[in-house]
Amino acid sequence: MTLKLIALAGAAALLALPAHASGKAPIKDAKVWAAAEAAQAPELKLLEQVVNIDSGTGDVEGGRRIATILGARLKAMGFAVESVKAEAEGLPENTVATLTGTGKGRILLIGHIDTVFGPGTVARRPFHMDAEKAYGPGVSDEKGGVVEGIYALQILHDLGFKDFKQIVFLIETSEERGSPGTRALIGKLVADTDVELNLEPGDMPDVMTVWRKGSATFHIEVKGRAAHAGIAPQDGRNAAEELIHQIKAAEVFPKSGDGLTANLTVMEAGTRANIIPASASAQINVRVRDKADLERVMATLETNARTTIVPDTTVTIVREPSFPPMANNPGTDALAAQAEAIYAELGKTISRGGNGGASESALATEAGVPALDGLGPAAGGFHADTEFLVLGSMAPRLYLLTKLIQELGHQPPARMR
Repeated sequence: MTLKLIALAGAAALLALPAHASGKAPIKDAKVWAAAEAAQAPELKLLEQVVNIDSGTGDVEGGRRIATILGARLKAMGFAVESVKAEAEGLPENTVATLTGTGKGRILLIGHIDTVFGPGTVARRPFHMDAEKAYGPGVSDEKGGVVEGIYALQILHDLGFKDFKQIVFLIETSEERGSPGTRALIGKLVADTDVELNLEPGDMPDVMTVWRKGSATFHIEVKGRAAHAGIAPQDGRNAAEELIHQIKAAEVFPKSGDGLTANLTVMEAGTRANIIPASASAQINVRVRDKADLERVMATLETNARTTIVPDTTVTIVREPSFPPMANNPGTDALAAQAEAIYAELGKTISRGGNGGASESALATEAGVPALDGLGPAAGGFHADTEFLVLGSMAPRLYLLTKLIQELGHQPPARMR
């Protein structure tokens, strides 16, 4: 990162300072705010370092490199850092960092370092900044939140804060595929915590996440019969044509909106241009507010599969689960109110919202643990080359996370059941 870019980032942060920070009124916790401001330059340096390592889900080497960098920082703060083998093949290990204090609250932080981008993405578009935003693969989803978590813990360490029973930081490596390598581990950690704070990015302009859709991917698999496409095409049974029929039949579901959505995301068919394809497959990604809608989609696809237009083809539907919905709930609402009060200490307003992006917080709330999501920096352009992180949101969000950990360590919430 050049000094000019650091200066630009600093200018953006100054523009975003609340009125209190300019001397118009005292901030409730001036020490934490000063630390959050001072952290921005080193936070950006660490963010640049981890963004510039390719770590798409399944990139074992990239995931391990990032875990080494972050693990060393956590160890330096006194955390016991454990590398936990993934629960599915082809994934890097997960990192579980644990610190014991002298208070009451057991706090679980969750962030993920896997991205949706493949090998070589960093070489094409590495970390960079302009006056207002930082860019790069995974800069906000979710490396920005993970780095924010590191610096919140660093501030607490430097202040000598011990008023908590336990802080656990799970840095996982397969969230973008629905956490197949972490599901049992999350369940174990959730069972031993009072509250979960998730470091997914905040939506624009400055939103924390209080509800999320659940997700699942449905695979439509068609088997047909191969034949020479020029000499005897009539002997074949075209699996691709049947797949197209099945996809069209699935278009009864909405493609966008706050409720159920179903979208075609992957298609595969055929092996050569001169062979009638003997197999074809597609993936339909489904997002729901109501868990029962997943069963409705499955039933519809299975009914469609029994009606084919290409004779002698067979259609199979396979459901690949991901996360359940995170519904609006009293535990999350109480945490959101607490966050709003903390943000108000800076003379700023944070709003509540939700979206179709699933996350681990749904597993916490399903287990009766209060959870608050979207605590990373404000951001947008997720899962695309336009992904960005708002520089001016970094210090306020870092202050918010640090103060939440302090307050919840001192007085944890009750479980929802």
